[in-house]
Amino acid sequence: MDSRPLNEKASQETFISLLQLDPSPIESPKADTEKDLPPLPEHPVESSTSSPKSPGTTTSVGLSGSGHGAIYYLIRIQRYSSYTLTIFTTLHLVTTSLIPLATRSVAASESYLLLAREIYQTPLSEPLLVTLPALAHVASGLAIRLLRRAQNVRRYGGATPGVAAYGHGRPRARVWPPLSYVSLGGYALAAFAGAHAFMNRALPLAVEGDSANVGLAYVAHGFARHPAVSWVAYAGLVSVACGHVVWGWARWLGVAQAAGWTPGAPTGNAALDKRVRRRRRRVWFAIHGVAVGLAGLWAAGGLGVVARGGLQLGWVGKLYDGLYDTIPGL
Repeated sequence: MDSRPLNEKASQETFISLLQLDPSPIESPKADTEKDLPPLPEHPVESSTSSPKSPGTTTSVGLSGSGHGAIYYLIRIQRYSSYTLTIFTTLHLVTTSLIPLATRSVAASESYLLLAREIYQTPLSEPLLVTLPALAHVASGLAIRLLRRAQNVRRYGGATPGVAAYGHGRPRARVWPPLSYVSLGGYALAAFAGAHAFMNRALPLAVEGDSANVGLAYVAHGFARHPAVSWVAYAGLVSVACGHVVWGWARWLGVAQAAGWTPGAPTGNAALDKRVRRRRRRVWFAIHGVAVGLAGLWAAGGLGVVARGGLQLGWVGKLYDGLYDTIPGL
């Protein structure tokens, strides 16, 4: 005869263990992260008597007859905008770092920067190659996070399975999707790049009506006048940009998914094969090595040569002083 009391309740520890699962790295070389979640439970499934939907009809969360949801298209906007931004970044890297590193002179490198501007700073190419892709890249990332948060709220009422943290007897909901280091670096890069574009493009246009006289010498003049602010700003821009670009491309190419390893963090699976862990460790270090190497190459020319160009004399120096003086507190 069962002697257990009738009012016995399930163990809270057992309940938590059913909700919280240890993270397991993805084994496949490319994670399928572009699919939307399945339809909501409140959406009734069509009965056998109703007419079936044709493949070309619009779904409840889709934007077209393809059946894909909004996140599917936003991810593609974010991905394809990164292609044009990579083209611009490569040109900018060559003209602001590699060429100064080769010539060892700011004055000798100015002509190459002016030549590159004919590619990405014309009235047609600048919006198409720089401005619109940058805005689309940032806006699509924010929209993806908002949509995934809305999906979590609609499906789980604000408490997503496996991420509800229990404290003081009540669950604490976490409806926001996890923020990866790539995304966090992207938001930081947006701030650094926005400040860089303001100082080197928007400010000369607002004050002088043109930015034709703004080049590597203008940056060197700023380092000589305000060394602390300039070093912090450019070091942050270079490091964050290289990390975000390299890890972002590693994700698009399916390489980042193979680096499911964090130094010092438990794997959550004691039986995980050591060769798999070694492979993930090598991939993780390889991606970081590429990012550090790219940042070092950029800094060698940009910070090692351009930053040491010194103050500009004559009317050019007065022009640069007038631009920097318009910034309060600088």
